[in-house]
Amino acid sequence: MEQCDTPLPLHPHHLPQLVVSGAELRARGVTPARAAQQCRAGGPWQVLLPGVYLLRSGPATGEELLRAALLYAGRPVVPAQRQNAATPYGEAMVTGLAALALHGFSGAPPLTALDVIDVIVPRTRRLRSTGCVRLVRSHVLPCAEEVAGVPVAPAARALADAVARLTDDPQRVRLLLTEAVRHGFCEPAAVVRELNDARLLNRPHVMDAVDSLLAEGRALAEGRLYELVRANSLPEPLWNVDLRLPGGPHLGGIDAYWPDQAVAVELDTRAPRHDEDALWSEYAHKRDILERLGITVVHITPRKLRDAPEQQAVVVRTALMAAADREPAAYVVVLPR
Repeated sequence: MEQCDTPLPLHPHHLPQLVVSGAELRARGVTPARAAQQCRAGGPWQVLLPGVYLLRSGPATGEELLRAALLYAGRPVVPAQRQNAATPYGEAMVTGLAALALHGFSGAPPLTALDVIDVIVPRTRRLRSTGCVRLVRSHVLPCAEEVAGVPVAPAARALADAVARLTDDPQRVRLLLTEAVRHGFCEPAAVVRELNDARLLNRPHVMDAVDSLLAEGRALAEGRLYELVRANSLPEPLWNVDLRLPGGPHLGGIDAYWPDQAVAVELDTRAPRHDEDALWSEYAHKRDILERLGITVVHITPRKLRDAPEQQAVVVRTALMAAADREPAAYVVVLPR
């Protein structure tokens, strides 16, 4: 039997991290027997999760538990392979409330307050949830984002995974969804798409929160559209109007309309729910009718308004300038909405 006082071929200070996998220890010459010896009661090391070690005594920090969860759930890369590896955590990435905390959501508990860390893994991964790790198996893995050196699910996906677990906390669900949109973490359509994919839209408290989220998203988009017009010195349009043929049918609502140039801007705030196809057909039908009447319709998404407002201003300005070269549009009645 090996003696306790035999020098270890590894000192914790030789590693950039104090949380390491068994594979990394073996690559540095520490046998499983020696690792187990160091982790005995009162020893200097401890086992955080199966095959994952903390090379010190005392409680693990939130960051250490996070790294341990990823090392357990991923396919750890040993040092000799790491230079050619994109990440030491394989395909695993943090999701749920832990990911939202890393993204900076104030409505998510801090890492130290979480009992469980959700980690996305491929559905084929042969591993079980254990300890502080809860595995979220996925057929299609999202593209991870790096936050503080940690692979994290995009905010919309992390939200859906968090909402799936918050079955008895509708207030927190509403808080997180509202914060996601209000503070620009993600667009409403992206959130609803993830909630729909996770089959969460049949929960009444989720649907109530989504309705508020979509209203919040539209209000933000309208505010950005007002700013786009004014910041780029575009002519002031008629805001939020209905168009109608004289004595004829209703043509539809428009977010901004320049009657002299017959140019309309419509915010595309569709959310991918069960009625997406029908709603898109309605958009397309309205656009077709207006353009046959000689009205140019510019569709702008909230995301483009947020990420590329100058480019969208150019699109609107070009449509306004091109009016002089078009045949006059049919006369329509403009009514406030």
